[in-house]
Amino acid sequence: MRAIAILTLLLPMSLVANEANIDRQTGLIKNPGWLHVRAHCGGCHSHALVTSQRADRQTWLDMIRWMQATQNLWQLAPDVESEMLDYLAQTYAPVPNRRRAPIPASLMPSREQQEP
Repeated sequence: MRAIAILTLLLPMSLVANEANIDRQTGLIKNPGWLHVRAHCGGCHSHALVTSQRADRQTWLDMIRWMQATQNLWQLAPDVESEMLDYLAQTYAPVPNRRRAPIPASLMPSREQQEP
């Protein structure tokens, strides 16, 4: 019973600590590198697009390269890009089972229904 009382007291403190670690304007988690992400990513799109993604370092780099090739994202200084990639890969890493399960074949329309 005493353990439950202690946990009840500590839980709100941990929630406050977690909220203090999130930037209120952007929703970005305040880890090393977040200021670069705030400055470079938020100029073109919502930070919610960043926080909703999960990727490894290479995939984050691929997204940056795609934005540079097709969306006019400027070249980043190598040290800034590396710090951003560290931040993104550590803070917004892939999460297992993030995607929904595939739709069962029995619920999919037949091929005849799909063709015009």
